Amino acid sequence: MDQLSSTTIFPVRFQGVRDDITGQIGLFWEQTKAPLVVPLLKVMVYLCLLMSIMLFVERVYMGIVIVFVKLFGRKPENRYKWETLKDDIEVGNLAYPMVLVQIPMYNEKEVYQLSIGAACGLSWPSDRIVIQVLDDSTDHAIKDLVGLECKRWASKGINIRYEIRDSRNGYKAGALKEGMKHSYVKQCDYVAIFDADFQPDPDFLWRTIPFLVHNPEIGLVQARWKFVNANECLMTRMQEMSLDYHFIVEQEVGSSTYAFFGFNGTAGVWRIAALNEAGGWKDRTTVEDMDLAVRASLRGWKFVYVGDLKVKNELPSTFKAYRYQQHRWSCGPANLFRKMATEIFRNKKVSLWKKLYVIYSFFFVRKIVAHVVTFVFYCVILPATVLVPEIEVPKWGAVYIPSIITLLNAVGTPRSAHLLVFWILFENVMSLHRTKAAFIGLLEVGRVNEWVVTEKLGDALKMKSSAKSSRKPRIRIGERVHLLELAAGAYLFFCGCYDLTFGKNHYFIYLFLQSIAFFVAGIGYVGTFVPKS
Repeated sequence: MDQLSSTTIFPVRFQGVRDDITGQIGLFWEQTKAPLVVPLLKVMVYLCLLMSIMLFVERVYMGIVIVFVKLFGRKPENRYKWETLKDDIEVGNLAYPMVLVQIPMYNEKEVYQLSIGAACGLSWPSDRIVIQVLDDSTDHAIKDLVGLECKRWASKGINIRYEIRDSRNGYKAGALKEGMKHSYVKQCDYVAIFDADFQPDPDFLWRTIPFLVHNPEIGLVQARWKFVNANECLMTRMQEMSLDYHFIVEQEVGSSTYAFFGFNGTAGVWRIAALNEAGGWKDRTTVEDMDLAVRASLRGWKFVYVGDLKVKNELPSTFKAYRYQQHRWSCGPANLFRKMATEIFRNKKVSLWKKLYVIYSFFFVRKIVAHVVTFVFYCVILPATVLVPEIEVPKWGAVYIPSIITLLNAVGTPRSAHLLVFWILFENVMSLHRTKAAFIGLLEVGRVNEWVVTEKLGDALKMKSSAKSSRKPRIRIGERVHLLELAAGAYLFFCGCYDLTFGKNHYFIYLFLQSIAFFVAGIGYVGTFVPKS
């Protein structure tokens, strides 16, 4: 009898304790909601709506400019003097400027042959071009392979120099800076830069150098990126949509209106005089390319974007590589904004409108507001309003503005318009890391100067997949589980369940879809899986 009593009393007591705790939590929530949670959430909603309007106005403005550019044919060849360089019988090849081609690389086993081969295949007088391979590899086997590849091309009569350093100080910026110190560089007028996975067509220099030769005010000519592996997986398709918008709209608008845009770090040609006048390469942030572009622009140099000229390259197809890349691309600009905002504002060599464009539009709205509003509003604040029905978000802020922004973004990649829903969900997932990285850059803490080279696979994926096809690859759970994504997914799922049960706005449809996206990313089921060797 005693045993029976104890077994029946214990669940009753446990139930009582649980009800007591639940009641205390509910009481605490009711006591703090009205005086604290509601006012704070209202302020956050207003701030997010303000940021949404800022981003909306920016997107509509750029859309109007692009329509104007397309309708009136404002191609760079029409805005600047451009003529094909011609032979001069009297001076021979001296009529052509001396061009330096730099290829920075770091342990690029899968793609070094492609990049070196493409650079050596550029059509330009052989005695007026120098190919400079800047190898920071720490793997001696890869160094030997790259060195042999350079010797092979040198034996064919190509003027190629293989340069290595004792340390990786400054990472890519340090390598490029060191490369400019060699005596033979002093003979060069222009420098073309290609990352290790970029493959320019043979006519690249013939289409870019004339802008620099005939227009002394131009300091940079930037080409567009073309992605050779965009169809590899859904994640690469999503990246293509975002980057196509960047190149087709953002870069074109900057070039057409203010003759300023951020150098993409590759597939571009610099006037060496402009590079030197701007102070050369600096490694104070992880976006040394953008840093150089801003400093050159403040010196009065103009930039030209040639959207019709495309250079093949590879998108990161593993989620790990993409996360590292996005951290660098989001943290670096925010950190550069912190370092240069005052300098830009005080500059007297450029117009007030150009300074406002760089500070407000280029940096603040695109590099900070765009990340913050995407994550904080759509993944934190909007779901929170489900739990606090006193807060009502207007439809224009919750539905209309984001819908128009999304449709405007789709113009860059019309072939992927049917993937818009997936793109929205994926971009919201990535906004978590971009927002975190932007705050790290603004506050200059933590991983602010972290530089992880984006992994390129080349043909490695095909080879590994075929080699492992006979047996199931081992998956290390610790390498694929991402706690931040799982936590965000759990929060959104809880809000979705609450809205389904008690809500009236039908947000649960979006909340469940977005939570699934976070869960999928949280378990690493995104991008391409590369079997371990």
